[in-house]
Amino acid sequence: MTAILTRIQRAQRGNRHPNNPAEPAEWGTSVDHLAALESEAVHIIREVVAEFDRPVLLFSGGKDSAVLLHLALRALQPAPLPFPLLHVDTGHNFPEVIAFRDRLVAELGLRLHVAAVQDWIDDGRLTERPDGTRNPLQTVPLLDTINEHRFDAVFGGARRDEDRARAKERIVSLRDAFGGWDPRRQRPELWSLYNGRHTAGEHVRVFPLSNWTELDIWHYIARRDVPVPDIYYAHQREVFARDGMWLTAGEWGGPRNGERIVTKSVRYRTVGDASCTGAVESTAVTIDEVLTEVATSRITERGATRADDRLSEAAMEDRKRDGYF
Repeated sequence: MTAILTRIQRAQRGNRHPNNPAEPAEWGTSVDHLAALESEAVHIIREVVAEFDRPVLLFSGGKDSAVLLHLALRALQPAPLPFPLLHVDTGHNFPEVIAFRDRLVAELGLRLHVAAVQDWIDDGRLTERPDGTRNPLQTVPLLDTINEHRFDAVFGGARRDEDRARAKERIVSLRDAFGGWDPRRQRPELWSLYNGRHTAGEHVRVFPLSNWTELDIWHYIARRDVPVPDIYYAHQREVFARDGMWLTAGEWGGPRNGERIVTKSVRYRTVGDASCTGAVESTAVTIDEVLTEVATSRITERGATRADDRLSEAAMEDRKRDGYF
């Protein structure tokens, strides 16, 4: 008790939040919604680092993984990040996002493992899909890399508001020896107590952003000045229309006959494999404008712009059962 009181007194003298000495004074004496989400995520990250031997953080360069990386650095400061990053690269990623990924990793001096889907295709472990998309092909390289490096906890930036399958997955989610997710093996997480026990060959996926929304992510980016790729803001881009989405032309299959390339002012709400990730028409070039746009949207970013989630009603859950993110 004395140690706790001393910590609170030091926090008060330093004009910091007693629950988190890293918090600045501008957040006041009461914890707001965003501060509570940050505190929860920081707690989860610290718990995993304390309990697991070989964590890894999935980092694609997208906004959610950028926020997750920021939270991990914040949770463990001033110590260096004690685990590496992992990106399963489809080879069909947006060049701007890959450049951002490499620049941020270099600036922060982090370790990055890249599992290139092309390598698995070249040696015959995978074959190209007829539709040209490689997003579903990420599962095998992901699981192979997890097994190769014996990662026992894999941080991911998935959120429950993105998809119904992600909505019912726990924050600490057990995956079997084949990387599969079984909803029947979900464990209760009452009072924010997380059960990470697993047998040899199994691992857990950890989702510190589970309770965040897309709007929360953007509010946090604004508050903490988290860097994200420029394609999240409105810009001029050559696109073509397919299935109600604006796709970028490329070697992954487009445009087809009858699909005309036009130049539009667009931005991306989510980034992934360019063959199945659509842009939305937008003029939002500042964070405030993006916040206004997101606040008025009535459909999630994956529902609006991800063709791979439209394959079936249970597309995401089917992939998660096979080991997907």
